[in-house]
Amino acid sequence: MQWADAVPNLMIGLREGLEAGLVVSILLAALRKIRRPQDSAAEAVSTVPVWLGAVTVAGSLAAILTFSTDVLSSRAQQIVGGSLSVLAVFLVTGMVFWMRRTAMGLSAQLRGEVERAVAIGAGALALTAFLAVGLTVTVSFGASLFDRVGLAARKPKKLTPMKIFPDDAPEAAWMHGDLLIQLCANNPDTVHHALRDLTRHTRGAMQLRWKMHGYNPPPRPSGAGRNLLGFKDGTANPVGGEAGGLVWVDDPAEPAWARGGSYQVVRLIRMLVEFWDRVSINEQEKMFGRRRDSGAPLDGHADTDNPDYAADPKGAVIPLTAHIRKANPRTPATGDQCLVRRPYNYDLGVDANGELQAGHVFVCYQEDVRRQFETVQQRLAGEPLVDYVQPFGGGYFFALPGVRDQVDWYASGMFS
Repeated sequence: MQWADAVPNLMIGLREGLEAGLVVSILLAALRKIRRPQDSAAEAVSTVPVWLGAVTVAGSLAAILTFSTDVLSSRAQQIVGGSLSVLAVFLVTGMVFWMRRTAMGLSAQLRGEVERAVAIGAGALALTAFLAVGLTVTVSFGASLFDRVGLAARKPKKLTPMKIFPDDAPEAAWMHGDLLIQLCANNPDTVHHALRDLTRHTRGAMQLRWKMHGYNPPPRPSGAGRNLLGFKDGTANPVGGEAGGLVWVDDPAEPAWARGGSYQVVRLIRMLVEFWDRVSINEQEKMFGRRRDSGAPLDGHADTDNPDYAADPKGAVIPLTAHIRKANPRTPATGDQCLVRRPYNYDLGVDANGELQAGHVFVCYQEDVRRQFETVQQRLAGEPLVDYVQPFGGGYFFALPGVRDQVDWYASGMFS
């Protein structure tokens, strides 16, 4: 047997190896997506050894069969070829039935979990729904709700309509509201159907005032996601115990039912992205005080580095007007003014003039709106970024404390 005669057989073997590697890789990807506890070992399996192993074994078998034909009779060669074909058919057929059986089992398992959750209670059903689609619901009250239902005396002490700041461009149709519901999920259709279900059950009692569809951008390449101006957002968020001390309401002056809740600010901000794209990256970085590629402060190397304002008192590196410097001066006097942000992007298409309608949904949580959000916002008045952003909607709300057990409900203490 000559090498020229062996090449076709080797290519066929290589093709079969690649096909086998593809099938196994698809199965591993399915197991990763399923993420059942018993499949945890598959979670750590790399597909690289699978491909290498499949190609090596297939190539080796092709070579052995090719160069062994000299010692096999013609009939023996036919028997070997037929046997391998039958074996391949059994393997593929078995794999198809295995995949079908597994899919049916998973479907039955999911239905069983939902039925058990319904039998246990609403809490278990909510947990099952979260694990399946990542659905979360945050419920908050606006200041006007308490007056509307005759419970003004039980309104959180610091809850007011949202203040209008000098650089705002308010549009009444996008402002305030009695009740704010924030729906989040892994997929937009989950949010859509959850909203429809809520409106179906509340028809005649509530009417939508405004709705904004936002999305959370993935890290690129790592760390916090990026806003539509291209910069990382949420890098300096407080975490852990520090965040807890700045977010949860525990003031004895507040109504007892409100303790454990949080004041929520929502700002709908139009970004003039086409105008922004005409600005040089160097100038953009000076306005933010961070590098656009890494998110690092201009005097640092990584996005997690803290800027050293004391070493740059005149703003030679990070300008005194930079967004990060005005928002958080990092002094002892401003430490209790930090807040926890959850930023989202939005895209509404184009306006009547053919310009992009895109921007930012700024959501933050704090213990005291006046001490935290309003103080920070007043420092930001007149910053260079105001030429490229237009806050036009949103409001102040109070995010309700969580539900304690199966017999509890949101804001139950407010009615007792």
